Amino acid sequence: MTQQVPSTEPELAGVRNFRDVGGLPTVDGRRVRHGVLFRSGHLAHATQEDAAFLASLGLHTIFDFRNAADQKLEGPDVELPGVRNVNLPLSDPADGAEFWKMVRDGDLDQLRVILADGNGAARMIASYRMIITQRTAEHSQVLRSLAEDSVPALMHCAAGKDRAGLSIAVTLLALGVERDAIVEDYLKSNAKHRRYKVHRSTTSASAYSPEVMELLDPLFDARAEYLTAAFETIEQTWGGVDAYLAQGLGITPEVQERLRERLLD
Repeated sequence: MTQQVPSTEPELAGVRNFRDVGGLPTVDGRRVRHGVLFRSGHLAHATQEDAAFLASLGLHTIFDFRNAADQKLEGPDVELPGVRNVNLPLSDPADGAEFWKMVRDGDLDQLRVILADGNGAARMIASYRMIITQRTAEHSQVLRSLAEDSVPALMHCAAGKDRAGLSIAVTLLALGVERDAIVEDYLKSNAKHRRYKVHRSTTSASAYSPEVMELLDPLFDARAEYLTAAFETIEQTWGGVDAYLAQGLGITPEVQERLRERLLD
């Protein structure tokens, strides 16, 4: 029996993990406006019906956080009329290319070495920390664009969980959204109908073995510990969200206020 998706969240045939983040509460009693900020997995496999739905959202900008290797594997996003596409890779084009080949090949021996004994989760935590500290220019560009003219906006990466998840989280932090609400939205990526589909390069039984799938779980799970590591990195590096926005991202109070005006009720 397939999992039922709430009627407010369309089940798109070729786009995973799509949702509107509207409705999330801020610490000062406001809420994120519906219909202005969306998140999803990649749009490369969108059907005509999916594309028609996305076009109906009135999007101004699509932020694609995939790198060149992702785009080569999955293909370019579907083109939507009148929508600006901005590619901001949040990981190096060559980063992980050999690793993801192992994943698609189901190379059990190598996957054991890299992912067993907690190494998979540690890899994810390190990635989240790195993106926070090393991709400040990209996150600054996203927030400035949203404050100026780029809404409604859709943010996505491959699965819509990690790079897009962090970019959404940074945006929500700038809006003053409650931390627990940010984590709750992030964890929605674990729903079965939202999870990323791995493209296998082999049909061998080992590629689908329970051990391989268990080893891969940390990569495809949205775990609170990952996002918490990102928040801790902000605290450890800048001393708090306000300093992170001001010093790390160069976001002035004026830009932050414009952002809140555009995205909050």
